[in-house]
Amino acid sequence: MPVQIIQNGKILTPFRILEHGFIALEEEKILEVSETPFTAEADTASVQMIDAGGAYISPGFIDIHVHGGGGCEVMDGEADSVRKMCAAHSAYGATSIVPTTLAAPLEDIYKAIDAVREAGKNNEGANILGIHLEGPYLSATQRGAQAEEYLRKPRAEEYIKLLDYWDGIKLMGAAPELDGAMQLGRELRRRGIVASIAHSDADCDTVAKALENGYTDVTHIYSGCSMVHRVNAFRFAGVVESGFLFDELTVQVIADGKHLPKSLLELIYKIKGADRISLITDGLSFSAQNNEEGVIYTQKNGVRVIYEDGVMKLPDRQSFAGSSATAVALVRNMVRLAGATIQDAVKMASLTPARLLKMDHRKGILAKGMDADIVIFDDNFEVKTTIVNGRIVKR
Repeated sequence: MPVQIIQNGKILTPFRILEHGFIALEEEKILEVSETPFTAEADTASVQMIDAGGAYISPGFIDIHVHGGGGCEVMDGEADSVRKMCAAHSAYGATSIVPTTLAAPLEDIYKAIDAVREAGKNNEGANILGIHLEGPYLSATQRGAQAEEYLRKPRAEEYIKLLDYWDGIKLMGAAPELDGAMQLGRELRRRGIVASIAHSDADCDTVAKALENGYTDVTHIYSGCSMVHRVNAFRFAGVVESGFLFDELTVQVIADGKHLPKSLLELIYKIKGADRISLITDGLSFSAQNNEEGVIYTQKNGVRVIYEDGVMKLPDRQSFAGSSATAVALVRNMVRLAGATIQDAVKMASLTPARLLKMDHRKGILAKGMDADIVIFDDNFEVKTTIVNGRIVKR
């Protein structure tokens, strides 16, 4: 593969914006990031030039919470479905994803793990960084679009077998107030798996205890999360307020502009900052594709959802049921709605999730020696080029 030179763009490292430099790629790595324009040397036969056309050149986006895309889902239990969702999301700037399960029968979760593991062996789209198990150890009162019949309390004899099945499990979401959930958190911490507070009705005291027992993250804050509530005359903080209170907690944010309005995106950004926010699509099979308004779809777990107003809802319209967002749309919304700087918006979609996964030695920064995962997008946040491991997957 020839050396690739990306020039004529605004390089977001994301710590700085380099207006006149270039990036050189060799094989799957970044060879050089220069602050000065590229000067062609005598031998240019082995150089491939990529003109960014004045657009932004950014680290590739990393979606750590995505159930599907392009008409396919992780819960299909098929490697080809996972590959297709990788290809669908890469067209919108995601260069790495962590395919995410739903609460389901255990045999279906095992099939999903097999599919993700197999897809990672031969995949032309976004990198597969592992798998995210969202459930089945979730609260029924905060289930959202999770199927209640598949929710359960964590039992060691069950989850030890599940966690032993593949070392590619990167995150697991659970409700810490459930019996056995603190023990689960300690086991996840021991294995280096991110334990995320998910679909939880916990109060602040329980969240504090969860922090002591391995939980470090909050899954899609405000969605499937308890909030301040009254018991008789007394108020108690919930998961949302605890996510703000404890600096040790990182938070996942569905910044599709639907799940959270402008004011809440602004609030989360103001309190948590770019270093503690991972932007997620929480995309179902309907994400990264065109959807028809008013059409009802059925998820693999049997839950029916309807596409309205640019978002998936439960048919009774009382709850959202996953987004149809794309990675680049999350970045756009944090800039246009939350008032984030372009550097911070890109960081929340790249470096912060890379740090959460302990992969920031390879991903999330445009610097020499890092993986050649790059997205080029214009001022309207339209993706022009996506490069995964030095390969152009969209242009």
